[in-house]
Amino acid sequence: MKRKFTWLLSLTLILSVFLAACSGGDSSSEGSDSEKPAEEENVEQVLNLINGDAIPSMDPSMATDEYGFQFLGATMEGLYRLGEDAKTTPGIAESHEVSEDGLTWTFKLREDAKWSNGDPVTANDFVYAWQRAVNPDTGSEYGPYMMGGVIKNATEISKGEKKVEELGVKADGDYTLVVELANPTPYFESLTSFGTFLPLNQKFVEEKGDAFATSSENLLANGPFTLENWESTSQKWNLAKNDTYWDADTVKLETINYVVVKDAQTAVDLYEKGEVDRSGLSSDLVDQYSSDEDYTVKADNSVFYLKMNQTRNEALANTNIRAAISRAFDKEALVNTILNNGSLAANGLVPADFAPMPDGSGDFREVSGDLVTYDTAAAKEFWEKGLEELGTDSVEIEFLGGDTDVSKTMNEYLANQLQTNLPGLKVTLKQVPFEQRLDLDTNQDYDLQLAGWGPDYLDPYTFLSLWITDGGNNKMGYSNPEYDKLLEETTTTLATDNEARYQNFLEAEKILFEDAAIAPVYQTAGAFLSSPKIQGLIENPFGPTYEYKWVTIGATE
Repeated sequence: MKRKFTWLLSLTLILSVFLAACSGGDSSSEGSDSEKPAEEENVEQVLNLINGDAIPSMDPSMATDEYGFQFLGATMEGLYRLGEDAKTTPGIAESHEVSEDGLTWTFKLREDAKWSNGDPVTANDFVYAWQRAVNPDTGSEYGPYMMGGVIKNATEISKGEKKVEELGVKADGDYTLVVELANPTPYFESLTSFGTFLPLNQKFVEEKGDAFATSSENLLANGPFTLENWESTSQKWNLAKNDTYWDADTVKLETINYVVVKDAQTAVDLYEKGEVDRSGLSSDLVDQYSSDEDYTVKADNSVFYLKMNQTRNEALANTNIRAAISRAFDKEALVNTILNNGSLAANGLVPADFAPMPDGSGDFREVSGDLVTYDTAAAKEFWEKGLEELGTDSVEIEFLGGDTDVSKTMNEYLANQLQTNLPGLKVTLKQVPFEQRLDLDTNQDYDLQLAGWGPDYLDPYTFLSLWITDGGNNKMGYSNPEYDKLLEETTTTLATDNEARYQNFLEAEKILFEDAAIAPVYQTAGAFLSSPKIQGLIENPFGPTYEYKWVTIGATE
């Protein structure tokens, strides 16, 4: 996800995630267990947290980023939701059956699920939402991306070749949902927990029109919490326990208060004062707090890279220029000095410790190896070839980045490295708020951009499908027919042969870096100060970074 698009992890997911939410590693709880349940100790069930920026969108069809999916996950529920160890737990679906050929999934929905206005959640709510997401008139980026090649006819509908009513989803009464897939999809059950697959109350959405999802008054919840005191530009808001949620008895938190903070020192000051319960740490603060009893480091499956737009800047349309940029910055120094939070230098796209090879040969990243590394000699050689092909001795590039404290330090470091190691290169920084950066990316209005992506499901396709020709997340003009063919085969002719699929993934990743399409930078981790009173917090490897449904606030000594 865009942490961005990142995410886009989304999203990135997005350097501002260090001050708010880092995409999860393994599911875990923060803090120690108390001897008595929190409710027996009469501890106030209130959590105070920081978010790295405003929420760009609360429309499930339109959200593309870390923050949007985080708060959609807290306030809404799809067929399933993720629990401990990324295992799906029942959501609106109580159970499902799959046909022998793997193409028809029949979901039995619970009859006690309600929207926050009292309306029942029905199968039609899913039909409407999914049709809306792939309808080209909606303008959703994630609808075609998440459903194309998965739900029957989704690709054709998004291209305007078929009617939305032909999407492979229908209601068989109020509480049975029948889904037809385009191809067998092994990870489809977990996919249904993702934000794009959330239901929508058709009557409410259509009554609100353009105002839908622009403020708390224009939202409905069917999940553990409701979003209160929020507008699209809000710098403060709250999550409140949703008493109409079917599993409300499980939810112990009454309120989660959020404030937008972009500066790491300010965030830590708020933590020290007891005004927030968790704070991200920038590199200059890690050494100061690494011995603190509240210090913790969380691994992540998000990867950041430089996107190089081949459509706006002639130099970046040159493979040798891109290859030079890919090798011209010291990633180890970046993660060890600038980030200093456990992040790893990335020399490929698919992250480490994410996707084990189905044949048992090891982790995907280990098998694929280091595909592009820091190498100033090779960078200069590629650079000189590129300049010769362009018939020039200088290149100017605009570098798009975020405006948070950590982002600015990162942007300046990368720009300096590129200009120092590539003679004749001039880099101009353009540092903007998160939402504006998403818009500039969507419109391909940039040259070079530091972006990140967090997985949407547990499969390498979630990373490698980003760069399919004209894909909704490509947004940089990259195209390679051989690459496209390899990815298409993993969802069609090889869909049921996982070992063959992974061989295609390995080959596709190598092509991506032979073309120097992107320049991998780092795989994220986050250093935090986190209160030990937070118990039962789950970190998801994809989808909403944090799951608060099972969180309780315990007493501390």
